[in-house]
Parts: sequence; C-alpha cells; structure tokens
Amino acid sequence: MRLADIEASLRRIGIDRYLILLFLTLALASVLPVRGEAAKVVSSVTFWAVAVLFFLYGAKLSTESIRDGLLNRRLQLGTLLTTFGLFPILALLLSSPARMLAPALAVGILYIGSLPSTVQSSIAFTSLSGGNVAGAICAASISNIAGVVLSPLLVSLLLATSGEAAPGFEAVWKICQQILLPFILGQFCRRWLFATLARHKWIVTIFDRGTILLIVYSAFSAGVTSGIWEKLGLHILLLLFGLIVLFLAIVMAITVLAARLMRMPREDALALFYCGSTKSLATGLPMAGILFAGQDIALIVLPLMLYHLIQLVVCALISARIAELRNQKQAMA
Repeated sequence: MRLADIEASLRRIGIDRYLILLFLTLALASVLPVRGEAAKVVSSVTFWAVAVLFFLYGAKLSTESIRDGLLNRRLQLGTLLTTFGLFPILALLLSSPARMLAPALAVGILYIGSLPSTVQSSIAFTSLSGGNVAGAICAASISNIAGVVLSPLLVSLLLATSGEAAPGFEAVWKICQQILLPFILGQFCRRWLFATLARHKWIVTIFDRGTILLIVYSAFSAGVTSGIWEKLGLHILLLLFGLIVLFLAIVMAITVLAARLMRMPREDALALFYCGSTKSLATGLPMAGILFAGQDIALIVLPLMLYHLIQLVVCALISARIAELRNQKQAMA
C-alpha cells in the first residue's frame, strides 16, 4: 500500500499528520527527555516561540471580521457561555472522580474547564461541515482574546472552590506579557504583515504546530524525568481516557441541544458545535507553564492533551460525515 493510501485511510478515522507528530513527540520525550541546561534552553526558546505565535495571530486576524461577527449575538454569546460557563461547571463535577485517580489530574480537569476554544481546528471543521465560517472565526478569536484574562481568573476560582492552591496576580501578568501583549502588537503591525501572511498561510500553520510540539516535548520531558509514567498505571490512563470522553460527549450534546432551543440556523449551529466544544492546546500549554510553575505540569496538562487529541479525532469524523452527506444531497439534486 502506498504512503498516500495509508494517509487517506488514517484521515478517514480522524488521524492526520499533526496527530501522528503529537504521538511521536510524546514517544520522543519518553525515550529521550531533555534535561539540565538543555531543558532551560528549550524552555526559553518555547517562551519566545509562543510570544511570536500570538504576534502572528494578531497580525493575521481581521478587525473587520471581529466587528461583523459580533453582530451575530446568539452565536457569540452561545460560544462564550459554553466555553466559560458550562465547561467550568462540568469540570467541577468531573474533578472529584479525577481526584481519586491523582490530585494533579483533578487540577488538569479543572484547567480544561477554564480554557478558550481552539481557533484553527474549529474554523476548519466548521468550513468542512458547511457551517458559518465567518461566525466561527469571530467566536474562536474572541474566545481566545477573552481567555487571556478569563482563564487565569477561572483557574483561580475553580481551584479555590475545590480546595486547591490558586495562582496569583504575578502569573496573570506573565501570561499578559507572553500572550496578550504580542497579540496586541501584532494587531498594530497588521497593515504591514497581513498581505504576506494571507499569501503564505502555511507560515502561521507550521509555526503554530511546531510551537505546540515544542511545548509538548518540553512539558513531557520534565514529566518523564520526574517519573510521570511510574506514577500512572495503565488502569489510571484508561479511566482518565473514559472520563475525558464523557466530558467531551456531555459538552457536545448540550451544544446541540442549546442550538435547537435557540432555533439557530444550521450554519450557526455547526459553528457553535465546534467552537463551543473544543479547547485550545496552543493557549493552554504555555499558560499552564506559568500558572503551575513548580508543580507537576506533565500530569496537570495530560488531561488537556487527551481532550485535545480526542476532540480532533471526534470532530474530524463528524465533519467528514456531514460533508459526505451534503455532497450526496447535492449530487441527487
């Protein structure tokens, strides 16, 4: 079988090159973790890579798209309420069984509940399904901008509610320095960079994926050196996997129900489904490095890693099926 045929088969079940690279990065960190001075260098490179990434996000984001998307109030309000309202409540409920597996995993579940939506994935799945792409762009972007401030506050509130130690103001300020300030600077520089980034979209995509892989390698290298796999047996990983699947299934079911209750058009309902049920690894991993500095970060971000992988596979399968049904209807018309 040719390599192209293998890739096509994997894509049909929701596995693309990016997911394969994520698995390979985890394997590399498990076998060859970075240590000592090299780990400090990787950490420093990662910090600046994240800053540059959010600068690029700011430079490519159209101010007009935000303005137009804001007019669709039901979609924007639905996404924000799901992301920063429904998720934290469910995270509190699911953190109790996670705490029986490991306290750090419970923190990780609470952390998922505080994060903003994905940007590129939710937009891509909305587009493939025939949803409201402009609305999805606006909803995902506003979610991430709001998340720079809301996510640390929600983390503090959720951890305090569950009896865990909450991060302080210094952590929030570091997040603003690394994420919000570069994003704002990118918006100011947009007039000079937008045309180039629009012509070469692969620049942001490659930098986005590469930065995530670098963060994953750095975080799990630290976890491996501290004995993460010795702390977690196979049964704990399987139980955690099941808990994450349940988390995603509940959110997806509620977003579908909410769209019906609000009588959203099909296009808006699809945008809400993808933007409201997904969580950003690109924002979550660098933020975790600041909020949970000195703690067992590898264990804390493990639930987010699993959620991210599962959401990509599930959303890829759903969007591919919707696209297939839409093409069949068009062929019959």
